[in-house]
Amino acid sequence: MPIEFAKYQGLGNDFILIDNRHSSEPAITPEQAVDLCDRHFGIGADGVIFALPGQNDTDYTMRIFNSDGSEPEMCGNGIRCLAKFIADLEGSEAKTQYRIHTLAGVISPELRSDGQVKVDMGVPRLLAAEIPTTLAASDAKVIDVPIEVADKSWSVTCVSMGNPHCITFVEDVSAVALETIGPQFEHNQAFPQRTNTEFIQVIRSDYVKMRVWERGAGVTLACGTGACAAVVAGVLVGKCDRATAVELPGGVLEIEWAEISGRIYMTGPAQRVFTGCISD
Repeated sequence: MPIEFAKYQGLGNDFILIDNRHSSEPAITPEQAVDLCDRHFGIGADGVIFALPGQNDTDYTMRIFNSDGSEPEMCGNGIRCLAKFIADLEGSEAKTQYRIHTLAGVISPELRSDGQVKVDMGVPRLLAAEIPTTLAASDAKVIDVPIEVADKSWSVTCVSMGNPHCITFVEDVSAVALETIGPQFEHNQAFPQRTNTEFIQVIRSDYVKMRVWERGAGVTLACGTGACAAVVAGVLVGKCDRATAVELPGGVLEIEWAEISGRIYMTGPAQRVFTGCISD
């Protein structure tokens, strides 16, 4: 059967969105997702996202297959795109806020009148066992810890936003050989479930530049959970304010780590690019 889809992007992080409300199982396989994400022989995307029926009193369930066929727990830019996709599907009955079940827990995106999407990303997890990583004892935090990657010692801070992140601060983010160093971080034995890696250059305490190597997707123009993790890491090492703008190659995300509740809020754009139909 042909499958209708919509292509959305959030700061250049692009996704194929599929209306999967008829079934709790994704309409395509991870292997098919790899083919569809191919930028030369397929539609081209960083991943395929499915809008499935909600569970446990949520409005919808989100699942995502990366461009390599792996399945991450969550995707920050992706969930903004999913919220816009759902609102477009619902039309006049669309809500301004949704509760979405993900493998990282319940996430709540809010569609604002200015076109931006604000997402309550929940509370970051900081213990080594939660990330997971072997860079510290399981019940300890990983803050400014050394790791050897690509014949160099890096000082890293690790954060889980429901998915693992390894953050390091550099003098010039544009000078990082991301395509070479990123895979070595991702597959380092210190990260048993692999890791996303963020390289951060602090411009001001409330403004940073970031480049990212995403687990399962490689170099991308933006990473929402990575931007959240980067600000958490920046606060922990005394380099960032709790409200910090994160400039990525695809644009800027506004991140706030609320001091009282400990919750992370991410605000940024999501836009439909085109629609189409997948057929054999």
